[in-house]
Amino acid sequence: MSSYLRHSHVRQLRRAALTLILALGLVSTNLGAVPLAQAVEVQCGQASWYAMTSRTASGERADPNAYTAAHRTLPFGTMVRVTNLGNGRSVVVRINDRGPFTGGRIIDLTRRAANDLGFINAGTARVQISTADGDARIVC
Repeated sequence: MSSYLRHSHVRQLRRAALTLILALGLVSTNLGAVPLAQAVEVQCGQASWYAMTSRTASGERADPNAYTAAHRTLPFGTMVRVTNLGNGRSVVVRINDRGPFTGGRIIDLTRRAANDLGFINAGTARVQISTADGDARIVC
């Protein structure tokens, strides 16, 4: 068997293993397996805000005055710290909806959270999000 084929098999096996881990939603730590949402996850990108009052993807009524947010993949109920990288302000919000569906954005916040972060007038801000129970030391 050629060297290329052996490396190809190794890559396929690694990809399959990673897919399985992500599908199960588990990350191995020295404390055992924990749900991915409890691991310290950090993302950086653009945040926007919305003030809808209809039902969210989780089924609850949206409240523009609550500290909640929409994220594409984090499980409902996950608490995340959102830090505005332009001014250093941060808030903790609970994921209760899906989105944003506009390219380049990583999180949609309620009007109240966006106001506390100081970007109501601008509409968007560059932010860092991390799981609220973790100690994120990565700065984007």
